[in-house]
Amino acid sequence: MSEKRPAKQRLRTGFTTGACAAAAARAATLGLLHGEVPHHVESLLPNGQRVLFAVSESECTATQACAVVIKDAGDDPDVTHGAHMTAQVSLLQGQPGVIELRGGEGVGTVTQPGLGLEIGGPAINPVPRKNITENVREVAGDLLEKNGLAVTIIVPGGVEMAKKTLNARLGILGGISILGTTGIVKPYSTSAFRASVVQGVQVAAKQGSDTVVLTTGGRTEKFTMQELPHLSESCFIQMGDFLRYALDASVKCKMREVVIGGMVGKLTKMAQGETITHAGRAEVDTGLLADIAAGLGAPDEICTAIRNNETARFAGEQMTALGLSDAFHHALAERVISTILPRYPGKFRLRVLVCDFDGNKIAEAVSQ
Repeated sequence: MSEKRPAKQRLRTGFTTGACAAAAARAATLGLLHGEVPHHVESLLPNGQRVLFAVSESECTATQACAVVIKDAGDDPDVTHGAHMTAQVSLLQGQPGVIELRGGEGVGTVTQPGLGLEIGGPAINPVPRKNITENVREVAGDLLEKNGLAVTIIVPGGVEMAKKTLNARLGILGGISILGTTGIVKPYSTSAFRASVVQGVQVAAKQGSDTVVLTTGGRTEKFTMQELPHLSESCFIQMGDFLRYALDASVKCKMREVVIGGMVGKLTKMAQGETITHAGRAEVDTGLLADIAAGLGAPDEICTAIRNNETARFAGEQMTALGLSDAFHHALAERVISTILPRYPGKFRLRVLVCDFDGNKIAEAVSQ
């Protein structure tokens, strides 16, 4: 384990779509003010830092300027890495002091309530909105004395990028969301995905649902949809590894029932108390699985083999060979409930659905 930690320390941080859009908007505003867009621009991040961004492309006329900042997500897995975050700034005649933020090509349009954004408006989240406006206003100078400024954010290829996100499920159509609460993307935080999980719960609540179904991926989502066909699609949220954020959002939105759909590996992480279940955060506690197996009467040598193995899947396979698969997975589901509910006393009813690696139901447990 010690050999892996230095590699993690070398991972690069990156910048959010919001931070890059703000830098591009600042550069374009400077171009409109001075007649030339700078090759580099120092931009203010939401967290208060100032960072120098390179401007890769630009153009400028007397009434409009355009600047492009290429998003570098660092070592974070992100579909928007390399996106050409583009800001077009133009004069709004006779509207002194006004800064109007617009969404152009590749920026999604909000079509459902629950996101804290105007329906029909661009999917530019509140923190990036404020950050873009702050950067523009900080350098606009004389431009805002007699006129206003229209700032249009454009993301070439944003429509295709959005197909790899949860935007359509959230009612964000036609492009990506402009996100970021600090401006910085930490490696493997997948902050954009985490934000979409929280938004997904909010959208479900706004649609009038008192039940949310949290799944760890596409396979488990398909499984839970088959098990719960009476629920609308908006109730199903792929939370990935972000259990804590999904549950906190469920409490905040006053959900009466939370359903978790998962397979043995992620469920073991939840049962052992992990609230972020990414593979790199903590190892599977195979000792816990061995204890469950022992409680069901599995032979000592099987329990020892489970304890000494590194995967939860191995434990499931061993218990299946003993004809104890249903009982084992049911006990695991109950352990998930007994671990999670004390952290949220009286907040919601918890139901855990367990499927195998082919998406077939194995077990179910429900809190009292």
